[in-house]
Parts: sequence; structure tokens; C-alpha cells
Amino acid sequence: MARLRVEKVQEAIKQELSKMLLSDVKDPRIEFVTITDVELTDDMSIAKVYVSLYGPKDKQEDVWNGLKKALGFMRTEIAKRIRLRFAPNLVLVKDTSMEYSAHIEGLLNQIKKNGE
Repeated sequence: MARLRVEKVQEAIKQELSKMLLSDVKDPRIEFVTITDVELTDDMSIAKVYVSLYGPKDKQEDVWNGLKKALGFMRTEIAKRIRLRFAPNLVLVKDTSMEYSAHIEGLLNQIKKNGE
């Protein structure tokens, strides 16, 4: 039963963070960002937020710094919007799975082209 609640809160955090990044966070550096997943510990004290960054590598570093600066605001808003007694600490994790899958797809296409 407890794990079901954790999963519901994870999904709610993911949705609320996505909404915040679209409309509430006013930092102009934060653009081309996608929240791909949220993993919450069983005691709901820590939430790992997986983030995909798009665009040039030099811009991605600025976006990352902007996200880290907005963590306090996002944590406060999560507590208000989901009505949690204790807001979990948010830990940002870069999600590079999309880049990796694009790289693998490129390699497979190259192998296919060389085989023909």
C-alpha cells in the first residue's frame, strides 16, 4: 500500500515540475528541458529528478546551472501544490538516454548502409 502512494506522489511531482518549468520558473536560461522521470525514496525524503537537456553543449551548462538555482523554488512549490507535510529534497540527475539512443541508432544506420 505504501509503495502505491509513493508511485502516485512520484507521478504528481513529475507533472508539477513539468508545469513549473513551462510557466512558473522565470529564469531565461531554462529552455529545452524535459523531466523524464522522478524516483522517490520509500520514506519520501529524497526525489531524484531525471532531466533531459537539449541544444548545444555550451547552452546545456547554463540550463543546468539555472535548474540548480531554481531547486529551492521548485521544492517549495511542490510542497504547496501536492500538499505534502514535508517536501522531499530534489536531486537533479542528467538523463542522457535520449542522446545514447540517438547515437546507437546512428551506428545501426551506418552499419546498415555499409552492408548494402
